[in-house]
Amino acid sequence: MAMMLLRDVRLVPLAARRTGRWGAPVPPAPVAADPVDVLVRDGLVVDVGPGLRPGVLAPTIDAGGRWLVPGLWDQHVHLGQWTVTAARLDLSGARSAEEAVRMVAERIAEGPEGAVIGWGHRSAHWPDEPLVPLLDAVAPHTPVILISGDAHHAWMNTTALMWLALPVREAVVREAEWFRAYGRLMTMFGDDSTSPAAYRRTMEASAERGVVGLVDFEFGGGPGDWTDRYDGGADLLRVRAATYADGLEDAIGAGLRTADPLPGCDGMVTMGPLKIISDGSLNTRTAWCCAPYADAHRLEYPAGQPNLDYGELRALLARADAHGLEVATHAIGDAAVEAALRAYAETGAAGAIEHAQLVARADVRRMAELGLRASVQPAHLLDDRDLTERVWPDRTEGCFAWRWFADAGVDLRFGSDAPVAPLDPWLAMAAAVHRSADDRPVWHPEHTLTPAEALAASVDGLGTVAPGHPADLVLLDADPLALGPADGAPMVDDGGEVTWDTAAAATALRDMPVALTMVDGRVVHPV
Repeated sequence: MAMMLLRDVRLVPLAARRTGRWGAPVPPAPVAADPVDVLVRDGLVVDVGPGLRPGVLAPTIDAGGRWLVPGLWDQHVHLGQWTVTAARLDLSGARSAEEAVRMVAERIAEGPEGAVIGWGHRSAHWPDEPLVPLLDAVAPHTPVILISGDAHHAWMNTTALMWLALPVREAVVREAEWFRAYGRLMTMFGDDSTSPAAYRRTMEASAERGVVGLVDFEFGGGPGDWTDRYDGGADLLRVRAATYADGLEDAIGAGLRTADPLPGCDGMVTMGPLKIISDGSLNTRTAWCCAPYADAHRLEYPAGQPNLDYGELRALLARADAHGLEVATHAIGDAAVEAALRAYAETGAAGAIEHAQLVARADVRRMAELGLRASVQPAHLLDDRDLTERVWPDRTEGCFAWRWFADAGVDLRFGSDAPVAPLDPWLAMAAAVHRSADDRPVWHPEHTLTPAEALAASVDGLGTVAPGHPADLVLLDADPLALGPADGAPMVDDGGEVTWDTAAAATALRDMPVALTMVDGRVVHPV
């Protein structure tokens, strides 16, 4: 019987979500003003109260009055890509195709072994186009694969296209064609950056920020890969492993339903949802919208386009739901969101809309009626604010519209989409609270969330730590709600401006010191 006692903790009051079909949040129960003790046994919180006496000798941690919250989850990670990002050429600072080519040439001059794989460019902001001949000129023989910062296209040279068995062309490789090629990329050019030890290092860094669990949407491979990975030491955090359409029948054949434990993983890795990428992205300008982009004259598809037709989308949802799998549907544009909600309604499938970056308010209400989660990535606002103003200038009130979701009773769940944004839940919370990455005012302040709402969206639906909770816990050196608005105070004044210091609250969240992270009753940080 594994037991541990946390003495002298302050409980942070948080609203929980209803179980089953998600509805409105359950208000936080009153918490004691004074510190309490928390008893953990066999991976569960079994008692909370002052002066607990377990009855048997139990290891004790003196929290010294620190603040206790449920463990943090990142609900949208491409864990393999995040793990290898450190070894890739960082192109996030490139301001043109010409500048990116110069950075590639400098890397090649260093004499790398094998391919040059880059990450992070955002060509929607560039004055020139990322074309294959530009890379061919500096790398006629070395494969070059430059993955965009939104992960929805790759700019390659001819050598790389041929290595990956792709048709030679001048333009980038986009959407479904790129997602299929990514699995071949990892097979052909992967190295120790994708080993279990590398995954373990990623998990350790995440635990330092209070993360206890991840939903893994990695391309290629599948849930079955996690058995070997876990056995190799990538066993620190909880993982929900998704499958894509090409792995759906394998999951069904194995009898796996969402939340089922995967073999050989001690219950720490479970089956996640079916992931469907129904449209593209803002940066690649393939997100499917109801109205054309402002720069539609430059685009092959003026309003973006779906990645699969409605019949295919509906059939995938129905097939997954019939076999006990939830569905996570990537939908960034408002047309994609509307189509996805129609398919959920017709099939009765459960799950989430991923991203929901541009929405109609009626569709937010529809999402609440259907009991669907909104799995959103607040840090994307920091990267996409300027591009959104440029290409969707007439519809920004429906972009990153988290207040609409919160007020409608939709279950908000935060993630990073790492490596598109860093795997850091505190950055996501800060972005939801302040909605600005620089000295400019809060962008669309009417959609600002409070620190309490942002934290509640980061703890996998749990509320204030209580008996029956999993022993996935985080001790903080500061009160994460200290700089939020006063209870009952208006969030936004009559002029549309926020009435409290969102910048100070966001800074406190970004810099939040994590003293201890516990997963399944084991201390995983510090180690």
